Amino acid sequence: MSHPNDFEEPLPEDMGATPASEPKPSRARWVAHQARELFRLRLDKSSTRVGWVMFGFMALFCLILGRLAMLAITPEEPEGIRRFADASTSAARPDILDRNGEVLATDVRSVSVFAEPRNIIDKDEAVELLTAVLPDLDARDLRAKFNKRRGFVWVKREITPRQQAEVHRLGIPGVGFVPEAKRVYPNGPAAAHVIGFASIDNVGIAGMEKYIDSRGLQDLAGAGFAREATDLKPVQLSVDLRVQHAMRDELVKGMQHFRALAAASMLIDVNSGEVISLVSLPDFDPNNPVDALEKDRINRMAVGVFEMGSTFKALTTAMALDSGKATINSSFDARTSLKYGRFTINDYHGTHRILTVPEIFVHSSNIGTAKMALAVGVDGHKAFLKKMGQLDRLVTEIPENAQPIVPAKWGELNTITISFGHGVAVTPMQAASAVGALMNGGYLVKPTFLKRSEQDARKGAPRVIKPETSEAMRYIMRLNASVGSASKVAVPGYFVGGKTGTAEKVVRGRYAKDRLFTTFMSTFPADKPRYLLVTVYDEPKAAPETHGYATAAWNAGETSGRILERVAPMLPVVPRFEPPQNPFPLMAKLNAWGVKR
Repeated sequence: MSHPNDFEEPLPEDMGATPASEPKPSRARWVAHQARELFRLRLDKSSTRVGWVMFGFMALFCLILGRLAMLAITPEEPEGIRRFADASTSAARPDILDRNGEVLATDVRSVSVFAEPRNIIDKDEAVELLTAVLPDLDARDLRAKFNKRRGFVWVKREITPRQQAEVHRLGIPGVGFVPEAKRVYPNGPAAAHVIGFASIDNVGIAGMEKYIDSRGLQDLAGAGFAREATDLKPVQLSVDLRVQHAMRDELVKGMQHFRALAAASMLIDVNSGEVISLVSLPDFDPNNPVDALEKDRINRMAVGVFEMGSTFKALTTAMALDSGKATINSSFDARTSLKYGRFTINDYHGTHRILTVPEIFVHSSNIGTAKMALAVGVDGHKAFLKKMGQLDRLVTEIPENAQPIVPAKWGELNTITISFGHGVAVTPMQAASAVGALMNGGYLVKPTFLKRSEQDARKGAPRVIKPETSEAMRYIMRLNASVGSASKVAVPGYFVGGKTGTAEKVVRGRYAKDRLFTTFMSTFPADKPRYLLVTVYDEPKAAPETHGYATAAWNAGETSGRILERVAPMLPVVPRFEPPQNPFPLMAKLNAWGVKR
């Protein structure tokens, strides 16, 4: 018997329709009735209840398993963990060494703090605690990060072990640590413009650091072959750290003494093309390169383009000799000014007489140099400078290389002014490369910042002048250091040759006589050159001992002499305190001017 309060369950055949006289029950009431019946204590309903409960638990377990599978395949919360794992793989960089094996750049293990805002219970408290132990954090910025619906944010990169311990003691849920590789430069600003620097993510930004990335480092790291710096072969540079320190020290002193806007110097092996040292001031500390991208921090040897002044006369002289339009004993009339249209060319310290080729160089005669260039002609002049690499961008391992500024229309007047270093602007490294070819027997060797042998350098180096021309240029450079404007670099024992160059800077389209760019190029030993030193100053001022002059011999020449005195003993060049016997045999045979001095 059924209970009088029991609801008569409709038979299956009655479910499809109701009598027209009775109201149709709503679906909601039927569902509510079924739910009540499920929990009524009746034996005949127990199996149904058990089935529903089992179904509920199975659905719950399936939901949990599905969620776990989703997290394993496409994680949301651990996205940050995967990101810094990938970053850790790509962060490893090889050590950078100098030519003697001294470490210039290396990786050290560091720790960074991250947070998962979705897992932080009290965000305001977390911000308050973290800024207490990491006071350099911006509380407003950190709070904004925490209030975003993100799975991962950086709190602070590269913290100290003490800071890590303090953050760990806070015990904030959702805050953790990531092991990272931090790039360290043990020698601070030494060779900063050569090495460059890496970002906080250990990606090369400038210099050799960027070159390393361009050689496929990131692809190698992404493939899992570069998880630690020890997995990678060190990169050995041509730079000598000892020479670098000495050169920078002398440049810092010189820049302060001559109150220059900037200074730079470079020592290059003319046979292998190796850059032994390069300093450009102002520089920066790659450990904290906050000011590295400021305009005055450029690498003036490779990025700055300047009119090189009288140092360009070495190229003009070599061109005239190599073309056969002049010999070492040729003479040119420098008694009067050279007029071209409304322009007049004069000498800075005119002799007002006929000069031989060596005398033109020693007296730095603009008139004589221009006449040598005119003898070769416009087309020949342009072709020679093109061959010497002065009209195209010089490409080296470091990405910072500038395009030279060349006149769009090149006529006789251009040849006249370019012959003595005005009208074409090149980088000092570019000019040094060409002068190096004049010294090494005639091979245009491209500069390199990697250690390289002379044999490897010569494989791709074209011959640009005859050996006889090279001897003549070595002779003239040595003569200028003996009796000419390069005497300040005549360091005893090293048989040095050199050439000064002073150019007025262009300001608002006009040459400014009181704003100079000075250059000094010196080579040693002049009979068998091994090295070329280039020193430049940007807008140096007269000093008490310079008698009011700010030209190259008084500043760039003075500093070059001091640099050579310090660095020459570090180099594989044996000093000779007796002059070499017959250092220039062809010049002696031709009885060139000054050979008997």
